[in-house]
Amino acid sequence: MAAPAPGLISVFSSPQELGASLAQLVVQRAACCLEGARARFALGLSGGSLVSMLSRDLPAAAAPAGSTNLARWTLGFCDERLVPFEHPESTYGLYRTHLLPRLPVPADQVLTIDPELPVEAAAEDYAAKLRQAFQGDTIPVFDLLILGVGPDGHTCSLFPGHPLLEEQEKIVAPISDSPKPPPQRVTLTLPVLNAARTVVFVATGEGKAAVLKRILEERDGAPLPAARVRPHTGKLCWFLDEAAARLLTVPFEKHSTL
Repeated sequence: MAAPAPGLISVFSSPQELGASLAQLVVQRAACCLEGARARFALGLSGGSLVSMLSRDLPAAAAPAGSTNLARWTLGFCDERLVPFEHPESTYGLYRTHLLPRLPVPADQVLTIDPELPVEAAAEDYAAKLRQAFQGDTIPVFDLLILGVGPDGHTCSLFPGHPLLEEQEKIVAPISDSPKPPPQRVTLTLPVLNAARTVVFVATGEGKAAVLKRILEERDGAPLPAARVRPHTGKLCWFLDEAAARLLTVPFEKHSTL
């Protein structure tokens, strides 16, 4: 019998339906946060296929709330490649091109690395920007983090067997030996991921099926990086399409927006 899965698993019939529901989740979380004591919404974004998914669906979903609400959003990035923003591997660069022109969050509330700095200094600089934006938090507390997961179980730039998985002091860490190019990156650490109010993992395609079964159902051996994301007091969700979920035997919720 499979062990209980960590978090709520939602399975969608297609990446398009998943993307529409993800955009609605972002907007709903934003609305709740803007009505709360802080009256702001802090969102952490990841790269890869999430860029096109969010760029397609989030602007329309957020439009009814208006620019006044977007003025109280803060955007950060869960990890970033140390390349110029014009480089095709730059996560911020892709969002700057595809999402931000249609999601007018104030530029000074979009927190980015300085790609001209050496990797260690870039990590320290980004950590300082986060501390400034999250004043009062010992560890920055994002309202929502949207994470991907690689076929090897990595998330952000936290890779299996890497020493950064044991980092407990830094909120942002440099990595110069990423097994996935480019080698130099800056990443949030597990203490920040596990301090978030809500974390949603997004995975699509058959190529993710085997690693998702391992993360969500198997308890033997050292946990993969994505399996180590367990928010201490927050909520953990998994948004998967049918292809990614095809090997799962744990209970999940099936969704259709049709």
